[in-house]
Amino acid sequence: MAPGGTMPSKEQVLRLLSQGFDYEDVGTRLGIPAGQAYLIATGVPADRSGTVGPGRAGVLTSRSQRLVNPREVNPAGRDDVRAWVRRRARGDRLTAGG
Repeated sequence: MAPGGTMPSKEQVLRLLSQGFDYEDVGTRLGIPAGQAYLIATGVPADRSGTVGPGRAGVLTSRSQRLVNPREVNPAGRDDVRAWVRRRARGDRLTAGG
């Protein structure tokens, strides 16, 4: 819920979207999570649990899940993990007779 205890209206969310803001920006400006801004604007949960076809105002064609769970991570490689994998592979090779 936005500060002050009022829920932003669909019109408020759509107005900000029409001004070029994305859902993350809209949520920040209105004091609500991005996924909630998406739900208010579209009537569809960002996790697509209430799936509707394209064409509805504000519906993203893909990747709306990130509005609900924005923890996408592309981890960098770690030398200690690579070393561990090499040791395990070497051990497997030795026990397999190679």
